[in-house]
Amino acid sequence: VGTGGTLCGTARYLKEKNPEIKIVAVEPLLSPMLSRGKFSPHALQGMGPDFVPPTFDASLCDRYVGVSDEEAMQMARALACEEGLLVGISSGAVVAAALKLAQEKDFENKRMVLLLPDTGERYLSTALFSQQDVD
Repeated sequence: VGTGGTLCGTARYLKEKNPEIKIVAVEPLLSPMLSRGKFSPHALQGMGPDFVPPTFDASLCDRYVGVSDEEAMQMARALACEEGLLVGISSGAVVAAALKLAQEKDFENKRMVLLLPDTGERYLSTALFSQQDVD
């Protein structure tokens, strides 16, 4: 979650249509500001600011999943190399969180919708997509 605007706007609409839907917020594992009010420096650009944004409505979230910096970056790279999806670090975090949830009994045979909030284009000249990672 960055500002919470996209997540909360989408969650509000979906919960109006189906009150049983579960909304999961993804945040940096090292910086659970939304779920625990604790900030620590992290590498998940676009996620996990050092404050709870005023656009974030915690009442819409049913669960929080923390993702490590490395999990998010590895997933962003894998999505680019294996699936042809050029996404950024926060999108990598969202997919990594979804894969964690998919392993849980509560999510067995459930449909998931993921919001991938960023593009990998702005990271092409960074360590995320360095030449050694693509070889």
